[in-house]
Amino acid sequence: MSTPHNRRTFVKGALSAGTLAGLGDFSFLGRLPQINAADGTVAPATVQFGPDVEPLVRLIEETPREKLLDAAAAKVHEGVGYQRLLSAVFLAGVRNIQPRPVGFEFHCVLAAHAAHLAALAAPDADRWLALFWALDEFKQSQAVKKNKGAWTMPELKEGKLPSADRARKNFVEAMDAWDEEGTDRAVVALVRSEGAAAVFELFARYGARDFRSIGHKAIYVANAFRTLNTIGWRHAEPVLRSVAFALLSHDAANPAKADLEPDRPWRENLKRAATIRAGWQRGKVDPEAAADLLAAERTAAPADAAAKVVELLNHEVDPASVWDGLFLAAGELLMRQPGIISLHSVTSINALHYAFQTAGDDETRRMLMLQAAAFVVMFRQSLKTGDAAAARIDTLEKADFHTEGMKAVEEIFADVSKDRPAAARKTLALLAGRGAEGAEAMLAAGRRLVFNKGKDAHDYKFSSAAMEDYYNVTPHWRDRYLASSMFWLRGSGDKDNELIGRARAALT
Repeated sequence: MSTPHNRRTFVKGALSAGTLAGLGDFSFLGRLPQINAADGTVAPATVQFGPDVEPLVRLIEETPREKLLDAAAAKVHEGVGYQRLLSAVFLAGVRNIQPRPVGFEFHCVLAAHAAHLAALAAPDADRWLALFWALDEFKQSQAVKKNKGAWTMPELKEGKLPSADRARKNFVEAMDAWDEEGTDRAVVALVRSEGAAAVFELFARYGARDFRSIGHKAIYVANAFRTLNTIGWRHAEPVLRSVAFALLSHDAANPAKADLEPDRPWRENLKRAATIRAGWQRGKVDPEAAADLLAAERTAAPADAAAKVVELLNHEVDPASVWDGLFLAAGELLMRQPGIISLHSVTSINALHYAFQTAGDDETRRMLMLQAAAFVVMFRQSLKTGDAAAARIDTLEKADFHTEGMKAVEEIFADVSKDRPAAARKTLALLAGRGAEGAEAMLAAGRRLVFNKGKDAHDYKFSSAAMEDYYNVTPHWRDRYLASSMFWLRGSGDKDNELIGRARAALT
């Protein structure tokens, strides 16, 4: 099926202009300074909305959509760097786009970190495209919100903040009571009195507390903190006010005073978590255990799926195999019924896994696994149609591709546009024959096609989550997980998006 190639040559060749149809020519980006991947993080600073970014935020807010890319390009030429522009577009979304419902036009905020991940993974010369997309996405969301009724984050009433020694207690009490005003005051005091890690511990729990908004609450928690790690903790106050407001979104009845279906898994899992053995953090990495959990997710109720996780952990199965089963189950839902619901099963598990990796509290980490198992079932139950036997990720068969070497990548992404199941089967064959270099070429091509072909925030959100989680899945199952992503990634035959032409015009 293929001929030997040097690994670097294979990956580089698969991305060369003209080699992979549909990737596009981004040479016009050479007019901008290249972004170094080392621009990614900063040390935490004091919590404030500083004058360094406020004028740029206002420029983004006030400039008409058709003129913003030109204005942004001019600022970049004046010396505005990648990190500062990322900060400004993210904060513009936080200040202007109401995080309720947690989705829809709010994706300009939810997908900001996904765009950043896409930028980091891209060649230096291409990284500006992700930020230009984020700018344009904000203006589109701003227009939608304006038609629905303008909203701006209200001014904080400093005089009513709780003291530092009561901040945590007040925050927990207000969140548990679903008290919006009390939470808004407490979260600011919490940010000012505790460090980022301690604050994340609390938000990780509440992000996984309920299934409302099909997982977007957990997604917002993960992506907000990840973005703050990039733009600086000094911006945490407005960001986490927005996150807390999103987490308290619910229907008419106060969940603290009612027994509602989206809240039951959390309440049940609080009791179930206590039955997990001590020392659960390490065990045997067992592919069969992952397959066992995958099978349970196909038919189980949320409580039964969570109970299966407890059973595996108590039989000394490693958490990595538990997460394997959850990643596979989410990918299989996408194979069965590609769409918004199944797509969010993938991005939600990505967010919950990030929280699991980042949190330090033992109970919180147990709860994140149990909630993830329940969430996948709830995603499955939300699908309008779909037979569990229709598509199975663990029995997907390879299909030979008809070209050699790097041309196989082109063949696969051409199939993505016309025959996704064939693309998935050929991906399995490519990865079996080419291993790590085949995977790297597939990931690189997939990311670049999002720049050129991506239509909305879901393309950025999904591609960043699925490609990151390819490496979070253990090697036994990794190739199958990547194969399932062919059911949503952009193909080389898809129509180019409008942003490329507009960005080119702005830069010339």
